[in-house]
Amino acid sequence: MTLYPQLIMDALATVTYAGTKKNLVESGMVADTPSIVAPQKEGDNWKVKVVLEFPRDTDPFLKSTVKAAEAAIKYHCQKEESIDVEIITEFKSKPRPEVGQMLPGVKNIIAVSSGKGGVGKSTVAANLAIALARLGYKVGLLDTDIFGPSVPKMFGVEDERPYAVHVDGRDLICPIEKYGVKLLSIGFFVSPQTATLWRGGMASNALKQLIADADWGELDYFILDTPPGTSDIHLTLLQTLAITGAVIVSTPQEVALADARKGVDMYRNEKVNVPILGLIENMAWFTPAELPENRYYIFGKEGCKKLAEELKVPLLAQIPIVQGICENGDNGTPVALNSDTMTGLAFVNLAQAVVTVTNRRNKEMEATKIVGMK
Repeated sequence: MTLYPQLIMDALATVTYAGTKKNLVESGMVADTPSIVAPQKEGDNWKVKVVLEFPRDTDPFLKSTVKAAEAAIKYHCQKEESIDVEIITEFKSKPRPEVGQMLPGVKNIIAVSSGKGGVGKSTVAANLAIALARLGYKVGLLDTDIFGPSVPKMFGVEDERPYAVHVDGRDLICPIEKYGVKLLSIGFFVSPQTATLWRGGMASNALKQLIADADWGELDYFILDTPPGTSDIHLTLLQTLAITGAVIVSTPQEVALADARKGVDMYRNEKVNVPILGLIENMAWFTPAELPENRYYIFGKEGCKKLAEELKVPLLAQIPIVQGICENGDNGTPVALNSDTMTGLAFVNLAQAVVTVTNRRNKEMEATKIVGMK
């Protein structure tokens, strides 16, 4: 009996792929014309090679489908004893890159952290990202707070929904772009009215998807807006990304400074070793619109400055409280968009300071190592 490609295709047409409930030919999974090599001498077997393309390498039906295809070819060709069948599997979507190779186009990863909630960390992260973009840098901002995302609201993109793009053999999430900043947040994928009731593992897996399964492209600065405290999310970030450095946000009051110390200690832990680029004192003083020259130290005076001196790290900025910060954040127009205002200028100066300390860190220190999995 002579074998020919159509005979092999007819055999494959009898195999149903569970993922589509159609046969392999109808599902478009036969990637190329089957290869057939006739016996060269007596005693040799026919050799048949088929390439099947699956959606992804983790396809749950892969092994059973390959076995069924091999059996169908042998049965359909009625030469079980004299046919060698080779099934090669390829994938439409390439596997996720290994840890350490996830963001090859990103130069600097900056974690914006705070030990305590309510100190304005997300506001600082959003305005820092915008200020860096206005200085001409390519910037991405990832909202890593899975349980309390705020970036969509601050950028006025709550109704946006990211779409998928096919890049280098992988289907990736395309970040939303606003004010020159690429944005991703779990807030784009869940209802803002619904609480996210996930265990730590689910939250960590979702965060890994936002990092590794997104088309971040080339970035000078990748800003991580982290949740308050020290949690599974922070550990996931440290085990997934080589963070260039962290900036710690705090208000001047003692209760916030106590938690800021814990945040610093987390990054300085000998198993972590992420450099502290500096501290940011938010809500440093209150200045009313009608009295722009006046300063009222509601939460204490220069507490963060004193902590920076104690820890021997730079104080990168002192950001005052003005009514416009809250209003602009709620309206999706962060104050850093207007560098003519006192607060807008403060964020531009902060961005310049972050660039300076990051460049110094990269010149004087080795690259951060990813924390090992345990």
